[in-house]
Amino acid sequence: MPIRHFLELSDLTSDEVRELIARGIQLKAQRNQNETGSLMKNKTAVLIFEKSSTRTRVSFEAGINQLGGSAIFMTSSDSQLSRGEPIEDTARVLSRMVDLIIMRTGSHENLVRMAEHASIPVVNALSDFNHPCQQLADIQTFTEHRGDLRGHKVAWIGDGNNVCHSWMNAAKLLDFELVVATPEEFEPDADLLAHCGDHVTLTRHPTDAAQNSSLVVTDTWTGMGQETEKAERENAFSGFCVDQTLMSLANKDALFMHCLPAYRGYEVTSEVIDGPQSVVWDEAENRLHAQKALMEFLLLQTDSPE
Repeated sequence: MPIRHFLELSDLTSDEVRELIARGIQLKAQRNQNETGSLMKNKTAVLIFEKSSTRTRVSFEAGINQLGGSAIFMTSSDSQLSRGEPIEDTARVLSRMVDLIIMRTGSHENLVRMAEHASIPVVNALSDFNHPCQQLADIQTFTEHRGDLRGHKVAWIGDGNNVCHSWMNAAKLLDFELVVATPEEFEPDADLLAHCGDHVTLTRHPTDAAQNSSLVVTDTWTGMGQETEKAERENAFSGFCVDQTLMSLANKDALFMHCLPAYRGYEVTSEVIDGPQSVVWDEAENRLHAQKALMEFLLLQTDSPE
C-alpha cells in the first residue's frame, strides 16, 4: 500500500476527515478516563522543528507517549540539515530508523521533498503554506460543540496566512461557506482561492464576514519570521480586531476560535477570547486528540497489507 502522508488537509477524503474527528473525540473520552493506548508500542517518531512551538510540540510528544511510543525532538540545528545535508538523504536515513516524521518548517517545499523520499509517513506540523493539524483540531472543536460543519458559514478575520489556507481547504472538502476578510495586500494564495472558489469568498469588511456566521476565527497579524513587518501589519489590520461588536453580528450561538498564541487588544479583545463564545482552550486541547487520531490512522495505513 502506498505510504500516506499528511501535508495538507486535502490529502484526506471528506469521509476520512470525519472519521478522524470521530476517533479524536473517542480518544479524548478515553484520555479523560485515564485510558492509554499501545498502538505506537515499539514505534518512534522524530520531530524536526525549524520554528519554535508550544502547542504543536507538546501535543505531539504527549500524544506519542499516550499511544505507547517514543519521540525524538530535533531542531534544524541539531541535525545535519543545518550543515547542508540534502533533505532527500535525511528522509532516506530516517525512514530506516523511525516510523514517523513530523516536520515544522518555514518552507512547504521542504515538506514535499521529505515526503517524496521518505518510505514512512510525513506529517506537516506547520509550514509557511498551511497548518493542517491545527485544522483537524478546529474541526473537532466545532463538531463537539455544534455538530458537522457542512452548510455553516465561517468567518475568517485577518491575514490570509497558512491557517487561513487550511480553512479554505476545509471549506471545499467539508462543504461549508468561508468568508475571508482581509486587506488587499494580505489576501490568501490566488491559486488556492481559485481552487476553493465555490466555497470561499473574499471581502475587505470584517462586518460582512461576521454577519450570520456560525464561527468567527482569527489569528495573530504578525507570524513567526514576520517581526520586522509588525508596525506595517498593525496599521494594515486596523479595524480587523474581533471585538464584542463584531461578534454580535454573528449568530447568537456563534463560536470564536484562535489557534494561539493570541495578542489581546490586537487581533482579538480580552472580552471575546475570555468570553462565553470562545472555545480556544478546547481548541488547544484538541490538538492532542486529533493528532493522536491522525498518527493512528497513518500508522495503521502503513502497516496494512496491500
